[in-house]
Amino acid sequence: MALTTKTLGRTGLEVTQLGYGAMEVRGSRIWGGRPVTENQANTILNAVLDAGINFVDTANDYGRSEEFIGKFLSHRRSEFYLATKCGCTVVHKDEHTDETPHVWTRENLFRGLHESLERMKTDYVDIMQLHNPSVEQVEQGDLVAVLQEMKAQGKVRWIGCSSTLPHITTYIGWGVFDTYQIPYSGLERQHENVISAAAKAGAGIIDRGGVARGEPGVGLGNQDRWAKFEAGKLDELREEGESRSGFLLRFLLSHPDIHTTIVGTLIPEHLTENMAVAARGPLSAEVYAEAKQRLDAAGETPA
Repeated sequence: MALTTKTLGRTGLEVTQLGYGAMEVRGSRIWGGRPVTENQANTILNAVLDAGINFVDTANDYGRSEEFIGKFLSHRRSEFYLATKCGCTVVHKDEHTDETPHVWTRENLFRGLHESLERMKTDYVDIMQLHNPSVEQVEQGDLVAVLQEMKAQGKVRWIGCSSTLPHITTYIGWGVFDTYQIPYSGLERQHENVISAAAKAGAGIIDRGGVARGEPGVGLGNQDRWAKFEAGKLDELREEGESRSGFLLRFLLSHPDIHTTIVGTLIPEHLTENMAVAARGPLSAEVYAEAKQRLDAAGETPA
């Protein structure tokens, strides 16, 4: 079941369109995560690489995520590209919290980098991303210079930013970030056009939230958000046997300027299902256009 790859903008990295969001192995001590045993983490992380997925995204404040990556994937480091995030504050495995304040100083960014490298048992990360700061915070902390210093030291290959409107439009104008991680799905299309603008400027695009956390009752998606699926009458466009989440994933893969999407799961069977959906590729041009038209009519239009 071969996965399609795309070039991640100016990085030149050939990444699988289906990536893995390792926030899912954060554990139960942060942001309402589910309990994760070491055996579960070992199983799913290795299943991801066995499936051919070559892009793994995490963050310094994703509970035990980086720890598990180091413990169970460090011996396979050459098989995947690794992206993490900085600016976070420390969240140890024995803490319980739903808040992870960010501190935008050189000292904290480098603390996060060195802790991440140690946890993941690697000498470098392929992409270091600022974890959703405002433009003002980036300017006050001279954070781009900090990331470039990390790169000069050989500990980071490319620099990126996890961001949203309105800040991302300013960042695109700066032309300094190699990648952007942006929230987008068929049910949340606010960033549909800015994704294209960032890609046109040469940046690699990493999508998060592409399946809106899955259909309620099957996944963890929000009922109000998923009401847009029914309002747009998208069920009429699904192929026989295709799930709603599967349709949303193929809708996402149809966006011409998204290079990879990070989908997280703890369950190997769900990973297999995601692989099968991704292997079917994007929607036909006709269905994709019709789906966008219906979502526009239902009030889910891009900014």
